[in-house]
Order: sequence, then structure tokens, then C-alpha cells
Amino acid sequence: MLPSWLTGEASQRPNAEPLRHAVLSTSLNAPLMDDQEEVVFGCGCFWGAEKGFWRLPGVVTTAVGYAGGHSPNPSYDEVCSGRSGHTEVVRVVWSTPALDFSDLLKLFWECHDPTQGDRQGNDRGSQYRSAIYTTTARQLQLALASQAAYQKGLNDRGLGAITTEIKADQPFFAAESYHQQYLAKPGSRPYCSAMPSGVLLEQFDGCAYKLPASVWKYYDWSISHCVLRGDNSPIALA
Repeated sequence: MLPSWLTGEASQRPNAEPLRHAVLSTSLNAPLMDDQEEVVFGCGCFWGAEKGFWRLPGVVTTAVGYAGGHSPNPSYDEVCSGRSGHTEVVRVVWSTPALDFSDLLKLFWECHDPTQGDRQGNDRGSQYRSAIYTTTARQLQLALASQAAYQKGLNDRGLGAITTEIKADQPFFAAESYHQQYLAKPGSRPYCSAMPSGVLLEQFDGCAYKLPASVWKYYDWSISHCVLRGDNSPIALA
């Protein structure tokens, strides 16, 4: 069975989830193992956001979808209209021995601008809002602690207030199959609306980073649309 916080409707939509990740070749909807966790992130357009997360060492699988809204089993068109209240999100499943939630939070805060409200770059609307939807008490604690630390970094640079929505246990609805791992598919349009602030997330209360510094060299936020320019393949640890 899928984890209890996931909705049944999403897995029943015929074109909602392909069986295998187009890059990682892992199942998109397998039950979590004892040494795995999941979280849902909203970072603007989910095409580029998903690629950023699937490249991290220790990530088991990713899938794009919709969360944080009120209508049941939303479609892409409904989400884009703003009627459903959902935002575009990436569901990330990772191996806890290999990766800490802190590492994922570092990528989350750095890969987009969390101060833009219902917008990310040129994309406007509530479906592009920044969000973290946690699935454990520790995740929620770390999400809030990292937010406070990142806000301080933004303040030090004279930047604005974080608008990221942080909530626990929000239902995830898998997006249509053509959106899954979109940037890795032949003929895809190389698009990413993310506008990173350039502020890095350093140490924060409760963090327990596991990834070496060498991994973060693959993410250069000074380069416009950095995620698009990187390889599709996962980052290999030396």
C-alpha cells in the first residue's frame, strides 16, 4: 500500500504515475522501506525542481504532482487555473542512512527564491508558491528551524521575508505522466522558472548534514538556470 498520508485517487488516475522513474529506474509508488522517508516540496515549476532533487546522492525516487489545495484529484488544467488551491510540488523519497533531511532542505532553500509569494520568476499564480509539506515531526521541526536560519541569511543580504508555506501531512496527487521527469525526456522544452537568491543555507538548529561539500559544486546558483545546465544523471560520490 502507499503511505497513509497519500491519497488513493492519485494512484487511480490512468496517466498519473508511470511505474518507473525515467532516470533512476526506481518505482514511483512503491511502499516506503524502513530506512526511507518522504517529503513534498514546492519550488515553482515542478519540471526543474524535480531534476534538482533526483540528482542528489541518496534520493531513491521523485515524482511531480500537486499538494496543498482543497479539490479532490486535481488535473494540471485545474491547478493552473488556481481553482484547486494546489501548488506544483515534487515528492522526494530518500535513503535515511545516505541522506539527512537537512541536505534536502539545503537544496530546497537554495534552488529558488522563497520570498516571491504566488510567483517564481516569470511564472505567476498560487500554483507556483513555495511550500514544504512534511511527513514526520522531525521534518517539521527542521523545516521551521531552517526557515529561521535562511531568513537570517536573507536579512543579512537585505532581501525580503520568506513566504514559504510549511504544513504537515498534506495529500499528494501525482501529476499526469507526461510531467514526470519531464526534463529527462526526448523533445522536452528546457525550461526552469526558479530564481535562486544566491543565499546559502549553512548550519541551523538540529541539522545533521551527511553530503560532502563536493556535491554542492554541481549546483552553481550564480549561473542562470543552473539545474537545466547539469546532467540528468545522479551525482556520483567520489
